[in-house]
Amino acid sequence: MCGIFGIVAVAGREPSLDDSAIERLRDRMVHRGPDDAGLVRRRNAVFAHRRLSVIDPTPAGRQPMETPDGRFIITYNGELYNDAELRRELALRGVPAGGFRSNCDTETVLHAFATWGTGAFERMRGMYALAIYDTREHLLTLARDPLGVKPLYVWQDSKIVIFASEPGPILAHSLVSARPNMRMVSAYLTTIRTVLGNETLFEGLRALGAGQMAQCHMGGRAPVMRFIDLWRSGSPSASPDAAACAGGLVRDAVTDSVRAHMRSDVPICALLSGGLDSSAIASVAVGETDALRTYCAGAARADDAEIEDDFSCARHMAEHLGTRHAEAIVTGEQFRERWPWMVREMGTPLSTPNEVAIHAVAARLREDGCIVTISGEGADELFAGYEEPMLTAMQFERQRRAGGIDMSPGRFQLESNAWIQTSVKSALFNADLWHALSEDAWLSTWYEQAFDTGALEVGDQADPLEAHLRFHRRVNLTGLLQRMDTATMLASVEGRTPFADVRLAALAESLPMHVKFAWDVGEETGGAIATDVGARSKIALRSAFADVLPQTILQRKKASFPLPFQEWLADCGPWLRQSRFAQAVFTEAAIDAVAQSPSEHWRLAWPMVNVALWGDVWW
Repeated sequence: MCGIFGIVAVAGREPSLDDSAIERLRDRMVHRGPDDAGLVRRRNAVFAHRRLSVIDPTPAGRQPMETPDGRFIITYNGELYNDAELRRELALRGVPAGGFRSNCDTETVLHAFATWGTGAFERMRGMYALAIYDTREHLLTLARDPLGVKPLYVWQDSKIVIFASEPGPILAHSLVSARPNMRMVSAYLTTIRTVLGNETLFEGLRALGAGQMAQCHMGGRAPVMRFIDLWRSGSPSASPDAAACAGGLVRDAVTDSVRAHMRSDVPICALLSGGLDSSAIASVAVGETDALRTYCAGAARADDAEIEDDFSCARHMAEHLGTRHAEAIVTGEQFRERWPWMVREMGTPLSTPNEVAIHAVAARLREDGCIVTISGEGADELFAGYEEPMLTAMQFERQRRAGGIDMSPGRFQLESNAWIQTSVKSALFNADLWHALSEDAWLSTWYEQAFDTGALEVGDQADPLEAHLRFHRRVNLTGLLQRMDTATMLASVEGRTPFADVRLAALAESLPMHVKFAWDVGEETGGAIATDVGARSKIALRSAFADVLPQTILQRKKASFPLPFQEWLADCGPWLRQSRFAQAVFTEAAIDAVAQSPSEHWRLAWPMVNVALWGDVWW
């Protein structure tokens, strides 16, 4: 797991920075790769790399890498889980001549691309963000894995293209101006997403979407870049056989994915919250290593009451599996200290408050000598784990189809999951800015188009909830995976997510809705659905591990390293009042109201304070 950085100029020009300047920009990501560093310069291209050595930590795995003929250069961040499979296929074709020089999957990816071009991506199973430059054709290819586990950012002007794993190295380049993208600032306040599609919080800085490739021809007078979607899942299958044996299929697929994700030449562990998802992952992982270590994070409680919190459930599950278990306890003081530090280090606001807990547990396991950890992200978005949002979506679809509601499904997803709803923002933003944003017209349009894209994937004949679940995968999961990447990599830890695997995702999305989510019929009034009548989420996943996990774990409600952040916000009012950026963006009345009682107005305070902290870093 690594940090990648590079600059490519149009043919006939050279990047204007010397090697020492490139190294300074690259080393802004030293946390992503503390073990090694590299730089390769070839005429109009310079590729740089920070390495966290996981597979083949010898110098043979050093990056950037080149093909023997020097035609292709790669800088790569990720793990290839079908590495052996692709190596066998390449070897049968006589590639590479003379055999592989390392055991590193980077070399496999490099030769796969040299052999199949962009067709290599459809063969790859893994998480990755990469850049490959064809020095003969002057073609730069950037690509990101199908589920969006690894991030990749890009900026261009009329002469050069700059890319990196994080915004910081790009924005520190002398040619790049860090200007706020105000429509994304507004979008963040509602969605707590720092990236939506290709949009970021900075003007001119774009992000590759999940499963997306960008190709840029550098042989002309100016870069010409195209963004291409590489991966789109299919429609759910109505196969009675698949539905009948869904539990078995899911069990086999999860087991296969965890085994693939356990490949490592350095110590590996598992995050264990005591919920279904992490417990299922750990139950497979414990059989793949001699002594699995598990970790949980959360807040200490003032009392000693036996409650069903993450700590007690994780301890119970660790005892059941026989793992060596440890905890990372986050206090209010640590939360208030680490939060602004993380914003400064990453150069972006935090997403959910438990990003602090994820970083805390990553730092703890790193201190214990673990370099890689697996976790349960992805199960909810693939197997319908969010009960209340699914029930709310079901109620919305019934009312919409009955003609009782005039709202698009995309707009429904935006408003029903909003931290700050659009209707409130006229009182938050100064009037000129709110007018310039056209009252969030861009954000509404983006959500509607994103929903419609997922709806096209599932087709008209599918259960209407499938389109809502597909939206969760396309938007919510991408955000959660970004949270996982930034929080773990800031502690120099590689986070792996076996549920967010292309093969497992394809299986999950092929299953009909009734084996993922269902509800017991209760009394309804006026078309409203009683939400306390026994919604059943992740049915196939629970069935898959029914003979392995304790019933208390199988039936436990959704939780994920929760923190009592609402009460911890109480002391953060001055941060908002003193922020120059907040004063330039928000009305004085909004700042006063939220700063006076942040805990009471926590849905406003969390995103507003994050924006204030972030804005003061850059402006």
